[in-house]
Amino acid sequence: MQSILIVEDEDAIARVLAAYLRRAGYRPQIVSDGSEALSVFAAWDFSLVLLDVMLPGMDGWEVLRAIRDRSPCPVIMLTAKGDLQDRLAGLNDGADDYMTKPFVPDEVVARVRAALRRRPHWTDGESKRHFGNLMLDFASKSVFLNAAEVSLNPRELALLLFLAESPNRIFTREQLIEHVWGNDYDGSERAVDLAVKRLRQALANWPAEAGEIRTLRGTGYQLWIGE
Repeated sequence: MQSILIVEDEDAIARVLAAYLRRAGYRPQIVSDGSEALSVFAAWDFSLVLLDVMLPGMDGWEVLRAIRDRSPCPVIMLTAKGDLQDRLAGLNDGADDYMTKPFVPDEVVARVRAALRRRPHWTDGESKRHFGNLMLDFASKSVFLNAAEVSLNPRELALLLFLAESPNRIFTREQLIEHVWGNDYDGSERAVDLAVKRLRQALANWPAEAGEIRTLRGTGYQLWIGE
C-alpha cells in the first residue's frame, strides 16, 4: 500500500483528504506544520506528498525545497492562492502539480493517481543497473559514475531513470513531457532539450561506446546502450 503524506494545518481539510485517500487504497499520514513534515518525511518512505503552502512557521515553499534537496518524491501543492505566478513558482521549484482551494477531494485523488503513474517504477529485486562505469540505483534514486555519485536535480534524475527503464527505446519530446513533467506542464518542450543537455554534461566521463543519450532528429531521444 502506498503511503501519502498530507501536510495541512486545517484539520477539517486534512481529515477529508485522508478519508478519500484511504477509500482509494492509500495509507495517508497527516502532519500540520513544515518542520514536523520534514522529520516525518525523513523517517518514512512516502510515495507522494500533498503540501499546503500556508503553514505555521516554515511555509510550503521552504518544505518543498527541502524535500527536493533530498528526494524526487512527487509533491502536489495545495493553496488558496490562484495566481498564475504562484503556480509557476511552485512548478519551477520542483512541484509536480498545483491545486487551488477549494477543491473537490475526488479530483485530488485523481491527481494523486496521475502523479504516481508518472513516477518511475522501482523494483526491489533488480534495483541496480550497470551500463559500463555508470550505475543507476532505482531503489535509492541515485546515479554513480566511476563510483562517484552524480549530482542531478530531481527533473534530470527522473528523466534519466525513465529513459533507463527502456534502454534503446526512442521517446518523443511529447512522451517525455507526459511521463516526466506531467500532463499539467504548460511550458515549452525546450525544457526536455535543456534537461538532456545538462544530463550529457553530468555524464561527460561516461564512455560513448558504453552508452549515451542520443538525439534522433525529428523524432526524440533514447538512452542508447552499447552491446
